[in-house]
Amino acid sequence: MRVPAVRARRRDDGQVTVEFLGMTPVILVTLGVLWQLVLVGYTFTLAGNAADEAVRAGTAASPGERQGACLQAGLEKLPGAWEGEADVDCATANGYVTADVDLRVPLLFPGAVGFPFDVHGHAGAVEEETD
Repeated sequence: MRVPAVRARRRDDGQVTVEFLGMTPVILVTLGVLWQLVLVGYTFTLAGNAADEAVRAGTAASPGERQGACLQAGLEKLPGAWEGEADVDCATANGYVTADVDLRVPLLFPGAVGFPFDVHGHAGAVEEETD
């Protein structure tokens, strides 16, 4: 015996709604994980750029002003949420200036709680000769 098309259709009423409600948590968790990966990548980019800026300023400064110029340039272009926890370290050896920047990766929202690990950026350049 065949079931009429109208009765067969009624048995499926609400199925799409139930399936969507079941998938909503999976969709939200996936979006949260993707957003967190974006923040990790952005923090790596910021750390590398801050190290580049710091070493560039350190090579152009006179030896007495090198540490202060390096530190200031390393922190200058960081957004506020990353600047507070930033650690910039500059060193000079044998005519070579290096800068290391450590930044904390925020958890979901910049400026909020951070992951218990830091992202490291490193850059180096030869000192410029000053006349």
